[in-house]
Amino acid sequence: MGPFAIARSSSLDDALEATAQPGAMLIAGGTEVLNWLKEGIVAPSLLVDINAVPGLADVQADASGLRIGALARMSDVAAHELVQRDYPAISQALLKSASPQIRNMASMGGNLLQRTRCAYFRADTPLPCNKRVGGTGCSARLGEDRAAAIFGWTDHCIATHPSDVAVAFAALDASVELLSAQGVRTVALDGFHLVPDRAHASETVLQPGEMIRAIHVPASAAARNSCYLKVRERASYEFALVSVATAFENDAGTIRGARLAMGGVAHKPWRLRAAEAALEGTSIADDAALRRAIEQSFAEARLGRHNRFKVELGIRAAVRAVLIAGGRA
Repeated sequence: MGPFAIARSSSLDDALEATAQPGAMLIAGGTEVLNWLKEGIVAPSLLVDINAVPGLADVQADASGLRIGALARMSDVAAHELVQRDYPAISQALLKSASPQIRNMASMGGNLLQRTRCAYFRADTPLPCNKRVGGTGCSARLGEDRAAAIFGWTDHCIATHPSDVAVAFAALDASVELLSAQGVRTVALDGFHLVPDRAHASETVLQPGEMIRAIHVPASAAARNSCYLKVRERASYEFALVSVATAFENDAGTIRGARLAMGGVAHKPWRLRAAEAALEGTSIADDAALRRAIEQSFAEARLGRHNRFKVELGIRAAVRAVLIAGGRA
């Protein structure tokens, strides 16, 4: 770990001014940034502590939807009564994330900014990895790719995004409020993360000097009927092999307005658009029809040598998530 200075901001203006300095990096809970500092993956000259900035930890809900401040802690959002009642997929996704200790520290904004990575990214002995050193290659392409993406990957990187709650946000049509000295802009969560590309050094659309201020989730009947399902290799503190967030209106046993997003399968939360369209008007009681609809999206999968199981696992997980949301499981 190299030397760095720390600036503690007490207002948004202070934070934005400090963040605009060359070599500056924001820190809140620190559960992500400290790992990369210790492993030499990042080397900022200035850490900007924003924990004292007022108003960034608020969780507010009204008839129009839910607003989650970037500094709200994961555990607080998961336990929020209105989140549990009206946006259950968000609470479920958070409770399946990391450990209780990390959830108590980690911020919601920081969760969305987690690095997309695989085992080669964090290897003790440096190995070719375009995300650590651009242009060195992707070791996973010809190496261990069991956990690798099956959607949206390129030869530049085949890693998957680790966030659970981002998958729920994607299914619920959430958006991210970004703040800079130039003002505020809002980006759909589905477009916030970028797929791997040599033209993009960043993993998100966040610009230098810009920070997440809040996450917005619109209120809907589908959101109240949402759920999150995670499949992993051990019971806790593990990234998803595949995960599914689903939300839809249950019209007397018929699916209306289906939304499906998956984690563990792409560089970002991945919306199953073809499956969503095929599920429209399908009976929740028709298991075969549910599977046929969901299979529509998996025709787009591009498989590696060791991750072919993710297709069948993903289809089954998506069907089960729909059954859970429909009250049949």
